[in-house]
Amino acid sequence: QLQLVESGGGLVQPGGSLRLSCAASGFTLDYYSIGWFRQAPGKEREGVSCIRVSGTSTNYADSVKGRFTISRDNAKNTVYLQMNNLKPEDTAVYYCAARSNYYCSSYSQDFGSWGQGTQVTVSS
Repeated sequence: QLQLVESGGGLVQPGGSLRLSCAASGFTLDYYSIGWFRQAPGKEREGVSCIRVSGTSTNYADSVKGRFTISRDNAKNTVYLQMNNLKPEDTAVYYCAARSNYYCSSYSQDFGSWGQGTQVTVSS
C-alpha cells in the first residue's frame, strides 16, 4: 500500500523557516516525481514545487522562488521542502504527492498518491 506522510509543519513568525518532510512507505520513491502542493482556506490547491525522479530538475511556483528549496534523499525514501523567509500568505495545509512519471507537473490531477497534509501557519 502506497503511503506518504508529511511532517514538519507548525507555527512560525514571518521571516522564519520550516523544513517539511515527505516520507514514503510501501513503495520506493526512486521512480516517482514528487510534488508539494498547498491549500489555504477558501482557495484552490496550488502547486508549490516539484522534483523529478532523477532529482536533477526542480521547479517552483513564482510565489516561492528564491525562498523554498525542494530536495530528495532516495536512500531515506524522503523528499524535503525547505521554506525560508516565510510570509503570512504561505499559510496553508501542505501536501506531498507522488507521480509515477519521470517528469514533473504542477497539476494536482497528474499525481496519484497523496499524503494527509501538514499545517503551516505564518503569523506574528
